[in-house]
Amino acid sequence: MTQIQQIIDRSPKNPSSLIAVLQDIQRELHYLPCEALTATAKELGVPLSKVFSVSTFYNAFSLTPKGERVIRICQGTACHIKGADLIQEQIESGLHMKAGETTQDLKFTLEVVNCVGVCAMAPVVVINEKIHGNIRCDKALGLVKKD
Repeated sequence: MTQIQQIIDRSPKNPSSLIAVLQDIQRELHYLPCEALTATAKELGVPLSKVFSVSTFYNAFSLTPKGERVIRICQGTACHIKGADLIQEQIESGLHMKAGETTQDLKFTLEVVNCVGVCAMAPVVVINEKIHGNIRCDKALGLVKKD
């Protein structure tokens, strides 16, 4: 039995499980491969077009592989004013990548987001789901590699 099938089998086999199944697959594989979308549609009795539509509508889902560590740099107003651009430059330089990319070894994915909703902690970097606030530019790369 494949890993994808094992993930699908943990949920009830009905259309209302669609988002939960996709979230579980995303959490374990770090993206939604085509074969996962096809298997999910078949097992839950949902048209493939709907599975694809849901998987492309929500930002939480990705159809391309993401790194083990997804780094999100907040570029909301408060973070931008407090130096998020410099933090982004340091991380891009240190990891030899640009925002929107994933390293070839699948260790890091770097994303820029508009706001994470914790402006009082600006500037903010989110690594996977952990929020790091009041980030200093000279400490950002070390944080990303350590966390």
